[in-house]
Amino acid sequence: MQKTANKEHVEHERLSLTGNEATAYALKQANPDVAAVFPITPQTELMHAFAGYVADGLVKTEMIYVESEHSAMSATVGASAAGSRAVTATSANGLALMWEILYIASGLRLPIVMPVVNRALSAPINIHCDHSDTMGARDASWIHLFCENSQEAYDTAICAFRIAEHSDVLLPVMVNFDGFIISHTTEVVDVVADDSAVAKFIGEYKPWVKLLDIKNPITIGPLALTDYYFESKRQQVEAFEKSPAVIDSVFAEYGKLTGRTYERIEKYRTEDAEVILVSLGSTAGTAKDAVDMLREAGLKVGHIKIRSFRPFPSKMLRDAIGKAKVVGVLDRSLSFGAEFGPVCLETMVSLYGSDAKVRNFVYGLGGRDIFVEQIVETGKNLVELAHGKKDLPVQSFIGLRE
Repeated sequence: MQKTANKEHVEHERLSLTGNEATAYALKQANPDVAAVFPITPQTELMHAFAGYVADGLVKTEMIYVESEHSAMSATVGASAAGSRAVTATSANGLALMWEILYIASGLRLPIVMPVVNRALSAPINIHCDHSDTMGARDASWIHLFCENSQEAYDTAICAFRIAEHSDVLLPVMVNFDGFIISHTTEVVDVVADDSAVAKFIGEYKPWVKLLDIKNPITIGPLALTDYYFESKRQQVEAFEKSPAVIDSVFAEYGKLTGRTYERIEKYRTEDAEVILVSLGSTAGTAKDAVDMLREAGLKVGHIKIRSFRPFPSKMLRDAIGKAKVVGVLDRSLSFGAEFGPVCLETMVSLYGSDAKVRNFVYGLGGRDIFVEQIVETGKNLVELAHGKKDLPVQSFIGLRE
């Protein structure tokens, strides 16, 4: 353990943590009122670690051990509606089992925070990383934040409470990070040394409604037919319209506290780029290494990492891509029946009217590794496309066995 300090920022401890452990540490410092838990690989160790904090008396959290992920989300919804700061966590098929309740959580405007350790969906059975789980839930009215490494998982989990609970938002938040690649890999993580500093940053929880406030009785989840349902959905749209400003503000304030400032996208060597690669999650680190190698070869290639998939940063992405001739979008999931993957579809909508050519590259399904050399080769092909020396199919597969 090493302590680091900067007179302008809060004191830190430097720890060796996996992504699961780092996120559990963030939840410990947030000290939620209720955590409903159920194990699923590769999320299990996250809540195992948090349960240790509960057992040791380091948090006041009421742990609810349920019989399924559907029950976990149901219990979390009930706790949040009752006026508690509530959390849960899951992966893959567990998220799928929550499906019905995901929409209830967001429709009731409950600021739940849920780390999701990204994993492929069955069948065939696979416990390794891809983004098919949360991409399937992209229209469930949850905010989706993606993390590149354990440090980002820790920081994002803390920020998620402020974002979800803001009066202009009041939407649940998924904190997504790649299964095994981040969840089980040990990295150096700087954590805030004083738990009370994190508690102060997050603030006292002041729920906008309390189901158990008998002096001010309310109805939660009433029947809303044609007379009111449409209006309630429009209110969720308005919350998403306001959420980018809240996310930016929370990230900026967190930067002042810790010295680590985030944005909804991260640009890397894009200023003069002819070709820009777009990705999210842990692959961003590999892509940045590939960009460095391509630059050394004299090729003008840059990279954009998307941190906020919902709300999607359309204007920021369009401005960052600028006058690039070609955009290559890396997707770790498929949108079956569509011509492109989910990230590419969103990127193409953002670039509507642009002259940039967009190509989609699907990779890493079921946890298959992607190597820097493969991204370098992809970048070279995109440069040739930009110069009119070759054409590429609109969607290609990286690392697919023939």
